[in-house]
Amino acid sequence: MKTSNFANGLTSLYLTLLAGCASAPPSPAPTLIVSGCPVVVPCQLPATAPTRNGQLLTDQERTELAWAECAAQVDRVFQHQVTHEQAR
Repeated sequence: MKTSNFANGLTSLYLTLLAGCASAPPSPAPTLIVSGCPVVVPCQLPATAPTRNGQLLTDQERTELAWAECAAQVDRVFQHQVTHEQAR
């Protein structure tokens, strides 16, 4: 028995469409690759002009916070360098 090209084409089309209906596991999440160094901004200490003891204490706390933020930034850059040195 001879089948027509039309029947073969429809059969192929149906099989292709059915393949798209199958359930498949979800795609894995893409791996993020960071190239380059972390953003570095200059460390700045706030200007102070205390006139009372309470203001002097507040200014000291602000200065210590600014130094801590600067140290955290230096630590991030250092950790980035260490991580990339180990990868080589």
